[in-house]
Amino acid sequence: MYCQKFKTKSGQIRWECIADGEPDPATGKRKQIKRRAKTQREAKERVQKAVRSTQEDKIDENSGNRITFDQVAAAWMEIYKQTGVKRSTVRIREKEVAILNRYMAKSPIGKITYSMYQKFINNISPNYARTTVQGVNTSAGMIFQHAIKDKLIKESPNRDVIIPKKRKTVEEIEIAPIEQKYLTNEELNEFLNATLDNGQELDIERFYLLAFSGMRSGELCALKWSDINFSTNTVRITKTLYNEDNNMRKFELTPPKTNGSIRSIEVDSEIMQLIKSHYKRQKKIKMKYRYEVEHDGNFVFCRANGYPYIQKNIVMRMARLMEYTNIEKKATPHIFRHTHISMMAEAGVDLATVMERVGHDDPQTTLKIYTHVTKKMKKDASAKVSNLYENALSNIKFN
Repeated sequence: MYCQKFKTKSGQIRWECIADGEPDPATGKRKQIKRRAKTQREAKERVQKAVRSTQEDKIDENSGNRITFDQVAAAWMEIYKQTGVKRSTVRIREKEVAILNRYMAKSPIGKITYSMYQKFINNISPNYARTTVQGVNTSAGMIFQHAIKDKLIKESPNRDVIIPKKRKTVEEIEIAPIEQKYLTNEELNEFLNATLDNGQELDIERFYLLAFSGMRSGELCALKWSDINFSTNTVRITKTLYNEDNNMRKFELTPPKTNGSIRSIEVDSEIMQLIKSHYKRQKKIKMKYRYEVEHDGNFVFCRANGYPYIQKNIVMRMARLMEYTNIEKKATPHIFRHTHISMMAEAGVDLATVMERVGHDDPQTTLKIYTHVTKKMKKDASAKVSNLYENALSNIKFN
């Protein structure tokens, strides 16, 4: 360390101390640290503190070149699991990490460059949906941030990475219009009639409730009788059912998808009467099989042993009923959410109320369906007016 006196512009005596800091990682040249103070001792202390700070911030290049990406990912995942996120979210992250490990598991974390990572993103983009690639990139970013905190790398290789956009072909646009996302009135009636004629136990109650409430299938499976109010014809939605292994005994009740998903909705009185009849039947069944009930969770839709039905059961039941219809759309129970949006749009319900009722699932999809239906209504209205006054319009003479 070198210290010297100097005069300020106002003539005051001050001390300046200079010491060698850590070399520049890019050039390898020595970096000097200067600090000034009123006394020599104070200037020395300031320089020493600055040198210690740079040493603490120094990246451990040896460790960064020795520790592999999958090791850092595993360490990050253990911490991530403790943050209180839902098991379903953890499972998604695990799948995203698996994709990352497939390409860079044994790559030293310190040797992964921006160019390498961008090439990786470019390589996987044709094979996955863009939302999946974005999710993979998000997980990678959290892993790289973990490495930065451990001083294994200086900055994240995925910073400013570009997620390629896929251009849809004309064929893709034509075969996947917005109409594919919901059932028309005719299709819904056809499906519900198939349910009435060929439905198995609880099919009528569940599919009618899905169609006329807009709730998710997981929210339906999680319903308890305490959520049903027959006096006000309302259903309270505060939870969803998660079942990773499709084992009825290993279900988990978790909060809904978003805060906006916690809601109370009014349901048509006819549907509520249907649910009320089911309630009375269920009480009789419980009395009959009271010694065989393994789990009494007070679920609205449960097996004789008390365990709730899981989403897979609804998916399979729907696939079976679709065979009795002429509907060609690829439909899962989620289509009833979109169908409910179209029903409310046709009924003239404003967009804000629609989003609140369905729990603001996907605002883009909701907006697309709502806009499409309302535009179609305006077009149909114009056609009806033209048909009504066809004679008057046909008398117009053009020069």
